[in-house]
Amino acid sequence: MNEQIKFYENKLAYEMDPSDLYDAFESSTEFIALDTRQAFGYEKEHIPTAINIPHKEMTVESTKHLDKTKTYVCYCDGIGCNASTKGALKMTKLGFKVKELMGGIEWWKFDGYATEGTKPTEGSSFVCAC
Repeated sequence: MNEQIKFYENKLAYEMDPSDLYDAFESSTEFIALDTRQAFGYEKEHIPTAINIPHKEMTVESTKHLDKTKTYVCYCDGIGCNASTKGALKMTKLGFKVKELMGGIEWWKFDGYATEGTKPTEGSSFVCAC
């Protein structure tokens, strides 16, 4: 039983779902959405307030301006994309606190949340605590 408890504790320590992220944005300034896709995907559509650093471009130099006291929630397109996992791994290796958004931007929209960009999706918008 202890092994199973540890498994679920670890899972929750490293992942969050869209509703958790939405709630975090409304109540905290500790979380930053990090779009790990290429720039064209971000420009087309992204989670409001998200920053974009494609996982292939993550280096000490490209992340030096980021606050290491924040938790970066990496996301990509969704289930069929592993850019968020690659980004989360790189960010962790660079010394950042990281979580991965379950289901990516697709589940964000599925849960009814708005996106921004050249092809935004309407939905619930949060009042950022930032």
